[in-house]
Parts: sequence; C-alpha cells; structure tokens
Amino acid sequence: MSLLFEGVSAAVTTPFKGGELDLERLEQHLVFLKENNIQAFVMNGTTGESSTLSPAEKRQTLEVAVKVANGEIPVIAGTGTNNTQESIEASLAAQKVGVDGLLVITPYYNKTTQAGAIAHFTAIADAVELPIILYDVPGRTGMSLEAETVAELSQHSNIVALKDATGDLAHLTRMMNLVADDFAFYGGNDDIALPFYATGGQGLISVVANVIPNEQQELYELAQENPTAAMQLNRHLFSFTDEIGADLNPISVKAVVSHLGFGDYEVRLPLVTLDEDRVSELIEAYESLKEGLN
Repeated sequence: MSLLFEGVSAAVTTPFKGGELDLERLEQHLVFLKENNIQAFVMNGTTGESSTLSPAEKRQTLEVAVKVANGEIPVIAGTGTNNTQESIEASLAAQKVGVDGLLVITPYYNKTTQAGAIAHFTAIADAVELPIILYDVPGRTGMSLEAETVAELSQHSNIVALKDATGDLAHLTRMMNLVADDFAFYGGNDDIALPFYATGGQGLISVVANVIPNEQQELYELAQENPTAAMQLNRHLFSFTDEIGADLNPISVKAVVSHLGFGDYEVRLPLVTLDEDRVSELIEAYESLKEGLN
C-alpha cells in the first residue's frame, strides 16, 4: 500500500503574538516535531484555528511548513469549508505553495445530503492534482459520511484516505469492508488511538502529538510490533491525553505548546484561554507524564 503517510502526524497549532501570526515560533515548533519523529505536518485544520485565519495567513503557515519539511515528510493542508467553490480555491492555493496533500472536512452549518457530499468532494478532487484525505468529524459539523458514501468517493483517484473522528469503531470496520486495500484510514481521536490501530487504522492525525510526538509515534509502532507493550504505553499516555481532551481543542494543547516555548498562550476569538489554575493542571499533567516515561 502506498500511503500519504503512515503513523502519527501532528494537527499543528498556530501561534499568535498580539493577535498576529508568530511565524518564528511556528517554525521552531515544526522543527521540534520533525526532529521528534512526527510523520507529517497537518496545517490549518481545526487545531490550527483555520476558521480564524485569512487566506494570506494560511498561505504563510503552509510556506513555513513546506520549508521545514524540505521534502522529507509530507505537508497536508486543511482546505475544506462549507462552500465548495471556496474549498476549491483554497485547495488550488495550497497546491501552488507546494503541499503534498489536502485535508477536506465535510460541509458544516448548511451541511448537505450524502449525494451532496459526494458532489462536493468530487468537485474538489476534480479540480486539484493532489491526494485528498476526507475528514469526518460529526461532533463539529453536524453531519457524517455513510460507509457507502466513503466507498463511492474512494473510487476517485485523488481521494486516498479518510480522517475518522467519529469515535465509532464499528463504523470504521464497515467502511474498511467496502473500500480497496490502498485506501487509508487515519484516526482523529487521541483517546482511542490504540483500538483504532487494532481495528486496522494506518495512523493518527493527533492533537497531543504537538507536545508528545515521539511517544505518539512509538505507540503506533508498538501497536504493529508488540501489542502488550503498546497497551502499557497507552496506559501511561492516557491520563495526559484525557486531560487535554477535557477542554475544547485547541485551547488546552496550546497551553502546553506555549509551556514548551513555541509561542505565547494565545487563541483567537471566539476561543478564549483557560484560567491559570487549569493551565497549571495541564502543565503538571505533562510534566508528570514525561517524568514517568524517563
């Protein structure tokens, strides 16, 4: 199977300073991720606060990611919106920057039918020359892709994978039974990464990998080679992962990213930062995890 990537990618956060992009800290964060075994950069997604970024800002973050990746790991750009034509334009702009793939979310707010989803994704796939990862996250969009819809879309040569953030492993198995072996499934939920791998997933687009990239990739590799050791590592990682997941993404993980020195603890409205006590709890959970792994 030829995969866009295998293992753990980071859904990369976007640092701000005084309301503006902090590209210097972004570059430092990406270098850290690359040096610590991350398998791909996923830029301008939910965790990257893409809905608050202008087209020019999205281009800038992609330019930095392409520079750091240097052709050694793939850069995947989140380009999906609830406007098909806007999604096409964003996808073409990302393609021009030199990314390796696209992450395209299902339409939200206006949503659509399954037939509409097929038409939407097909129109985008027809317009570009890049591999596309479909993104199904009903908790944020209010709609989900049926297994038969994914199977039909998988027949398009440019649609190569699905990021499944439904949390439904039975649904994952239904989809796997309907698609060809060269179609990949990436998890979107850090807390069920290990069972996702056990079901047959080829990797993860991870929030917590922003701060524990090595550990997340090790979990994937152990899941393939030593399930018992993978279960043990998963137990160690779970408390921190659970803490990060207790608050709305990305406001929790950005507190830890900032703690590591990769930007101020700042988000854009309508998001707001956590209070100091909660930030201290998250940092304590991170430090406890790292101490326990040493």
